[in-house]
Amino acid sequence: MHTMWKGSISFGLVNIPIKLHTATEDKDIKLRTLHKECHSPIKYEKVCPVCEVEVQNEDLVKAYEYTKGKFVVLEADELEKLRKENEDKAVEIIDFVKIQEIDPIYFDRTYYMSPGDGGGKAYGLLRKALMNSEKVGIAKIIIRSKEQLAVVRVYENTIVMETIHFPDEVRKPQDVPNVPVEDKVTDKELETAIMLIDQLTTSFEPEKYKDDYRTALLELIESKQTGKEVVTAAEKTPATNVTDLMAALQASIDKTKPKPKPATAKKKRVSTKVKKEA
Repeated sequence: MHTMWKGSISFGLVNIPIKLHTATEDKDIKLRTLHKECHSPIKYEKVCPVCEVEVQNEDLVKAYEYTKGKFVVLEADELEKLRKENEDKAVEIIDFVKIQEIDPIYFDRTYYMSPGDGGGKAYGLLRKALMNSEKVGIAKIIIRSKEQLAVVRVYENTIVMETIHFPDEVRKPQDVPNVPVEDKVTDKELETAIMLIDQLTTSFEPEKYKDDYRTALLELIESKQTGKEVVTAAEKTPATNVTDLMAALQASIDKTKPKPKPATAKKKRVSTKVKKEA
Protein backbone atom coordinates (compact mmCIF):
# COMPACT_ATOMS: atom_id res chain seq x y z
CA MET A 1 0.00 0.00 0.00
CA HIS A 2 1.42 3.36 -1.07
CA THR A 3 2.68 5.68 1.71
CA MET A 4 1.39 9.21 1.10
CA TRP A 5 2.66 10.87 4.32
CA LYS A 6 5.38 10.11 6.87
CA GLY A 7 5.82 11.71 10.26
CA SER A 8 4.87 11.09 13.85
CA ILE A 9 1.90 11.45 16.15
CA SER A 10 2.05 12.13 19.86
CA PHE A 11 -0.17 12.28 22.90
CA GLY A 12 1.38 13.51 26.12
CA LEU A 13 4.99 12.33 26.16
CA VAL A 14 4.33 9.35 23.88
CA ASN A 15 5.65 9.85 20.35
CA ILE A 16 4.84 7.35 17.58
CA PRO A 17 6.48 7.35 14.12
CA ILE A 18 3.70 6.66 11.61
CA LYS A 19 2.90 6.39 7.92
CA LEU A 20 -0.40 7.37 6.32
CA HIS A 21 -2.04 5.31 3.58
CA THR A 22 -5.19 6.27 1.69
CA ALA A 23 -8.00 4.06 2.99
CA THR A 24 -10.48 4.59 0.15
CA GLU A 25 -10.25 4.69 -3.63
CA ASP A 26 -12.33 6.32 -6.32
CA LYS A 27 -13.74 3.68 -8.65
CA ASP A 28 -15.57 6.03 -10.99
CA ILE A 29 -15.22 5.01 -14.63
CA LYS A 30 -13.23 7.70 -16.41
CA LEU A 31 -14.73 8.65 -19.77
CA ARG A 32 -12.68 10.61 -22.31
CA THR A 33 -14.11 13.35 -24.51
CA LEU A 34 -13.42 12.81 -28.22
CA HIS A 35 -13.87 14.91 -31.34
CA LYS A 36 -16.93 13.46 -33.06
CA GLU A 37 -15.40 13.72 -36.53
CA CYS A 38 -12.04 11.97 -36.04
CA HIS A 39 -12.40 10.44 -32.50
CA SER A 40 -9.26 12.18 -31.24
CA PRO A 41 -9.11 13.03 -27.51
CA ILE A 42 -9.77 16.70 -26.82
CA LYS A 43 -6.92 18.69 -25.28
CA TYR A 44 -7.57 21.22 -22.55
CA GLU A 45 -4.91 23.88 -22.77
CA LYS A 46 -4.01 26.71 -20.39
CA VAL A 47 -4.41 29.91 -22.39
CA CYS A 48 -3.92 33.47 -21.21
CA PRO A 49 -7.05 35.40 -22.28
CA VAL A 50 -5.10 38.68 -22.56
CA CYS A 51 -1.92 37.53 -24.33
CA GLU A 52 -3.89 34.93 -26.29
CA VAL A 53 -1.06 32.40 -26.01
CA GLU A 54 -0.79 28.95 -24.47
CA VAL A 55 0.95 29.14 -21.07
CA GLN A 56 3.41 26.52 -19.84
CA ASN A 57 3.63 25.35 -16.21
CA GLU A 58 6.90 27.21 -15.64
CA ASP A 59 5.11 30.45 -16.51
CA LEU A 60 2.44 30.05 -13.82
CA VAL A 61 2.43 31.57 -10.32
CA LYS A 62 0.08 31.21 -7.35
CA ALA A 63 -1.85 34.24 -6.15
CA TYR A 64 -4.70 35.23 -3.83
CA GLU A 65 -7.46 37.42 -5.27
CA TYR A 66 -8.31 39.78 -2.40
CA THR A 67 -10.68 41.84 -4.53
CA LYS A 68 -11.95 41.62 -8.10
CA GLY A 69 -8.92 41.75 -10.42
CA LYS A 70 -6.43 42.47 -7.60
CA PHE A 71 -3.99 39.76 -6.53
CA VAL A 72 -1.26 39.06 -4.01
CA VAL A 73 1.36 36.87 -5.71
CA LEU A 74 2.88 34.13 -3.55
CA GLU A 75 6.23 32.78 -4.67
CA ALA A 76 6.81 29.03 -4.82
CA ASP A 77 9.70 29.16 -2.32
CA GLU A 78 7.55 31.12 0.15
CA LEU A 79 4.79 28.52 0.01
CA GLU A 80 7.29 25.65 0.27
CA LYS A 81 8.96 27.22 3.33
CA LEU A 82 5.60 27.74 5.03
CA ARG A 83 4.58 24.16 4.28
CA LYS A 84 7.86 22.72 5.59
CA GLU A 85 7.70 24.72 8.81
CA ASN A 86 4.37 23.13 9.66
CA GLU A 87 4.51 19.74 7.96
CA ASP A 88 7.72 18.62 9.66
CA LYS A 89 6.19 18.97 13.10
CA ALA A 90 4.75 15.95 14.89
CA VAL A 91 0.98 15.58 14.82
CA GLU A 92 -0.20 16.14 18.38
CA ILE A 93 -3.46 14.80 19.73
CA ILE A 94 -4.85 17.82 21.54
CA ASP A 95 -8.12 16.40 22.89
CA PHE A 96 -10.00 13.14 23.44
CA VAL A 97 -13.78 13.01 22.90
CA LYS A 98 -16.57 10.50 22.30
CA ILE A 99 -17.13 9.94 18.60
CA GLN A 100 -20.90 10.22 19.11
CA GLU A 101 -20.34 13.93 19.76
CA ILE A 102 -19.06 14.48 16.20
CA ASP A 103 -21.77 14.81 13.56
CA PRO A 104 -20.97 12.91 10.32
CA ILE A 105 -21.24 16.15 8.34
CA TYR A 106 -17.74 17.03 9.58
CA PHE A 107 -16.03 13.91 8.19
CA ASP A 108 -14.00 14.20 5.00
CA ARG A 109 -11.42 11.49 4.12
CA THR A 110 -10.04 8.39 5.82
CA TYR A 111 -6.39 7.30 6.06
CA TYR A 112 -4.92 4.14 7.54
CA MET A 113 -2.04 4.66 9.97
CA SER A 114 0.80 2.16 10.21
CA PRO A 115 3.72 2.34 12.66
CA GLY A 116 7.08 3.55 11.40
CA ASP A 117 10.43 2.03 12.31
CA GLY A 118 10.54 1.23 16.03
CA GLY A 119 6.99 2.48 16.62
CA GLY A 120 5.20 -0.85 16.98
CA LYS A 121 4.92 -0.86 20.77
CA ALA A 122 3.77 2.74 21.07
CA TYR A 123 1.31 2.14 18.22
CA GLY A 124 -0.16 -0.81 20.11
CA LEU A 125 -0.38 1.29 23.28
CA LEU A 126 -2.38 4.05 21.57
CA ARG A 127 -4.65 1.50 19.87
CA LYS A 128 -5.40 -0.29 23.15
CA ALA A 129 -5.96 2.96 25.03
CA LEU A 130 -8.43 4.23 22.42
CA MET A 131 -10.36 0.95 22.42
CA ASN A 132 -10.58 0.65 26.21
CA SER A 133 -11.50 4.29 26.78
CA GLU A 134 -14.00 4.30 23.88
CA LYS A 135 -12.67 7.72 22.94
CA VAL A 136 -11.19 9.23 19.78
CA GLY A 137 -8.35 11.72 19.52
CA ILE A 138 -8.63 15.17 17.93
CA ALA A 139 -5.44 16.26 16.16
CA LYS A 140 -4.12 18.66 13.52
CA ILE A 141 -2.08 17.68 10.48
CA ILE A 142 -0.93 19.35 7.26
CA ILE A 143 -1.63 17.28 4.12
CA ARG A 144 -0.91 18.66 0.65
CA SER A 145 -0.26 22.19 1.92
CA LYS A 146 -3.57 22.35 3.82
CA GLU A 147 -3.97 22.16 7.57
CA GLN A 148 -6.55 19.58 8.51
CA LEU A 149 -8.45 18.82 11.68
CA ALA A 150 -8.50 15.06 12.22
CA VAL A 151 -10.02 12.31 14.29
CA VAL A 152 -7.78 9.44 15.38
CA ARG A 153 -9.70 6.23 16.06
CA VAL A 154 -9.51 2.45 15.74
CA TYR A 155 -11.09 0.53 12.87
CA GLU A 156 -10.76 -3.27 12.78
CA ASN A 157 -7.52 -3.34 14.81
CA THR A 158 -5.94 -0.54 12.75
CA ILE A 159 -5.59 3.09 13.80
CA VAL A 160 -7.20 5.37 11.24
CA MET A 161 -7.11 9.12 10.81
CA GLU A 162 -10.28 10.81 9.59
CA THR A 163 -9.79 14.34 8.34
CA ILE A 164 -12.72 16.52 9.35
CA HIS A 165 -13.86 19.97 8.35
CA PHE A 166 -13.24 23.00 10.51
CA PRO A 167 -16.49 24.52 11.86
CA ASP A 168 -16.28 27.54 9.52
CA GLU A 169 -16.14 25.15 6.54
CA VAL A 170 -19.56 23.68 7.32
CA ARG A 171 -22.38 25.81 6.02
CA LYS A 172 -25.22 26.69 8.37
CA PRO A 173 -28.38 24.61 7.92
CA GLN A 174 -30.39 27.76 8.61
CA ASP A 175 -29.25 29.05 5.21
CA VAL A 176 -30.92 26.18 3.36
CA PRO A 177 -33.99 27.60 1.54
CA ASN A 178 -37.58 26.36 1.79
CA VAL A 179 -37.10 24.16 4.85
CA PRO A 180 -40.45 24.01 6.73
CA VAL A 181 -40.27 25.25 10.29
CA GLU A 182 -43.00 22.99 11.65
CA ASP A 183 -44.05 19.43 10.80
CA LYS A 184 -47.65 19.45 9.60
CA VAL A 185 -48.33 15.72 9.86
CA THR A 186 -51.07 13.74 11.55
CA ASP A 187 -50.51 11.11 14.22
CA LYS A 188 -51.69 8.42 11.80
CA GLU A 189 -49.16 9.49 9.14
CA LEU A 190 -46.34 9.50 11.68
CA GLU A 191 -47.34 6.10 13.04
CA THR A 192 -47.39 4.62 9.51
CA ALA A 193 -43.98 6.12 8.68
CA ILE A 194 -42.43 4.69 11.86
CA MET A 195 -43.98 1.28 11.08
CA LEU A 196 -42.38 1.38 7.62
CA ILE A 197 -39.00 2.28 9.14
CA ASP A 198 -39.27 -0.62 11.58
CA GLN A 199 -40.01 -3.03 8.73
CA LEU A 200 -36.94 -1.85 6.78
CA THR A 201 -34.63 -1.76 9.78
CA THR A 202 -31.71 -4.21 9.64
CA SER A 203 -28.05 -4.46 10.61
CA PHE A 204 -25.58 -2.57 8.43
CA GLU A 205 -23.89 -4.92 5.96
CA PRO A 206 -21.89 -2.76 3.50
CA GLU A 207 -21.14 -5.75 1.25
CA LYS A 208 -24.76 -5.96 0.09
CA TYR A 209 -24.75 -2.46 -1.39
CA LYS A 210 -23.51 -2.27 -4.99
CA ASP A 211 -22.86 0.51 -7.46
CA ASP A 212 -25.53 -0.50 -10.01
CA TYR A 213 -24.74 2.34 -12.41
CA ARG A 214 -21.02 1.50 -12.57
CA THR A 215 -21.83 -2.20 -13.12
CA ALA A 216 -24.25 -1.39 -15.95
CA LEU A 217 -21.78 1.00 -17.56
CA LEU A 218 -19.00 -1.62 -17.46
CA GLU A 219 -21.35 -4.17 -19.05
CA LEU A 220 -22.23 -1.69 -21.81
CA ILE A 221 -18.55 -0.96 -22.49
CA GLU A 222 -17.70 -4.68 -22.55
CA SER A 223 -20.57 -5.49 -24.92
CA LYS A 224 -19.50 -2.77 -27.34
CA GLN A 225 -15.89 -3.90 -27.14
CA THR A 226 -16.86 -7.53 -27.77
CA GLY A 227 -19.09 -6.50 -30.67
CA LYS A 228 -16.18 -4.56 -32.19
CA GLU A 229 -18.04 -1.28 -31.81
CA VAL A 230 -14.77 0.51 -31.29
CA VAL A 231 -13.20 3.56 -32.89
CA THR A 232 -9.59 4.55 -33.39
CA ALA A 233 -8.28 8.05 -32.98
CA ALA A 234 -7.09 9.56 -36.22
CA GLU A 235 -3.36 10.13 -36.48
CA LYS A 236 -2.26 13.72 -36.61
CA THR A 237 -1.11 14.74 -40.08
CA PRO A 238 2.48 16.05 -39.98
CA ALA A 239 2.57 19.80 -40.34
CA THR A 240 3.62 20.83 -43.86
CA ASN A 241 3.72 24.09 -45.75
CA VAL A 242 4.03 22.57 -49.23
CA THR A 243 0.56 23.69 -50.27
CA ASP A 244 1.11 27.18 -48.90
CA LEU A 245 4.52 27.37 -50.56
CA MET A 246 3.16 26.33 -53.96
CA ALA A 247 0.35 28.82 -53.64
CA ALA A 248 2.83 31.55 -52.73
CA LEU A 249 5.10 30.65 -55.67
CA GLN A 250 2.17 30.62 -58.10
CA ALA A 251 0.98 33.96 -56.79
CA SER A 252 4.49 35.37 -57.20
CA ILE A 253 4.70 34.09 -60.78
CA ASP A 254 1.30 35.57 -61.60
CA LYS A 255 2.34 38.88 -60.07
CA THR A 256 5.65 39.15 -61.93
CA LYS A 257 4.40 37.81 -65.28
CA PRO A 258 4.69 40.61 -67.92
CA LYS A 259 1.39 41.94 -69.06
CA PRO A 260 0.57 41.40 -72.77
CA LYS A 261 0.92 44.57 -74.93
CA PRO A 262 -2.23 45.84 -76.65
CA ALA A 263 -2.53 44.71 -80.32
CA THR A 264 -1.44 47.34 -82.96
CA ALA A 265 -2.99 47.73 -86.40
CA LYS A 266 -0.90 46.04 -89.09
CA LYS A 267 0.22 48.19 -92.00
CA LYS A 268 -1.18 47.06 -95.27
CA ARG A 269 1.50 45.86 -97.58
CA VAL A 270 1.17 46.97 -101.15
CA SER A 271 2.30 44.27 -103.54
CA THR A 272 4.88 45.02 -106.25
CA LYS A 273 2.34 43.97 -108.83
CA VAL A 274 -0.07 46.66 -107.73
CA LYS A 275 2.67 49.29 -107.75
CA LYS A 276 3.65 48.42 -111.33
CA GLU A 277 0.08 48.61 -112.50
CA ALA A 278 -0.17 51.98 -110.84
